[in-house]
Amino acid sequence: MRVHVVNVMRPEAGASTRDRFIAFAREVEARGFAGLWVTDAFGRGRPTLDPVGLMNIIAAVTDRVEIGTCVLQVPVRHPVELAHRIAGLHAMAGDRLKLGLGSGSTKADFDLVGADYEARFKTLMTSLDTMRRAWRGEALTPEGTTLVPWPGTAGGPALMLGAWRNKRWIVYAAEQCQGWIASGLYPKPEELEAGMKFYRDVGGRRAVLANVIVDLNGNGEGMPLGGRAAVMLTGGEAAARARLQWIRDVGFDDVLCMTRPEDLDDLSRLRDAL
Repeated sequence: MRVHVVNVMRPEAGASTRDRFIAFAREVEARGFAGLWVTDAFGRGRPTLDPVGLMNIIAAVTDRVEIGTCVLQVPVRHPVELAHRIAGLHAMAGDRLKLGLGSGSTKADFDLVGADYEARFKTLMTSLDTMRRAWRGEALTPEGTTLVPWPGTAGGPALMLGAWRNKRWIVYAAEQCQGWIASGLYPKPEELEAGMKFYRDVGGRRAVLANVIVDLNGNGEGMPLGGRAAVMLTGGEAAARARLQWIRDVGFDDVLCMTRPEDLDDLSRLRDAL
């Protein structure tokens, strides 16, 4: 099982965001982690940075790590404009880019841009179809207007679908995408086990568990959900190691860990213990 890092960097007074993030990305790669992933949120009452912009920086300052989203909310953006931005990122990152996409789960993000939260699942499907046609260079208007692919990006990047536990979406991830991204924040452990069975039974190949909080010296306070996430690597090193082994035994190919930059040593030890 490959171990990746999820960016959870927060603002720091008097410090350069650019320098801090570049140093963090390079440190993640230097320590041999499989990838550096970013989240997507903007209406949650705290400062955040655009995930596509962050991934372009990662692509520019690293050479080996995978670069991905866990996950990008498609329905809050125009699909053609988003496809164009992703195509530019794909040109910079190449096959290292693993684009995790989802319907979104927080109404505040939709309200901020005037998007229809109740229609998010339908919008996801229609937007994905439009984006795929855009990356193939197909006509997007009655007049035949196209988004001409940048050389080397035709067809778009590898797509991975974010889904918590719904069988329909997990099956879609297996049949129509290059991977399934589950969440360590909300689903119960038994729901993750059931989701894995759905995914493997229909031939799903790459299963990723994202947003697993790492806090060996606490219980996840100050992290997403304030330590109330369903699957966390907390409670000391032995307990965290046992939970990481459980994630592997369930059948996940990759685990994406939310860890503070100063706690990369802890995550390195857990990874090496596998």
